[in-house]
Amino acid sequence: MNNIKSKEKNLNSLIDKLSNLSTTYSHSTYETNQIQKEKNQLESEKKEIENKYQELSREHIYLKNKLLKLKEEVKKKHEKEEKFNQEIEELSQETEELVEEIEKWQM
Repeated sequence: MNNIKSKEKNLNSLIDKLSNLSTTYSHSTYETNQIQKEKNQLESEKKEIENKYQELSREHIYLKNKLLKLKEEVKKKHEKEEKFNQEIEELSQETEELVEEIEKWQM
């Protein structure tokens, strides 16, 4: 009888240990599930960030090209302006010369 009580006690002890182990195991499964969810969320965020990066890269290239075109336009306009100013200066010089000639003839 003592043997049966001892075995029963050992059995109850094992059942308690198994219960604890089962609780620990399910807790571990819960943590594993949480980690998996976090991993999936991080992968999703990574993909979203990569897509935004690609979009920004394309936009950067577009704006860079547009800026180069605008710089070229400004350069051309500046050259035209300089040429125009030079022509005005030449005309002004010619006008002064003509005025001087007219003044000479009037004297």
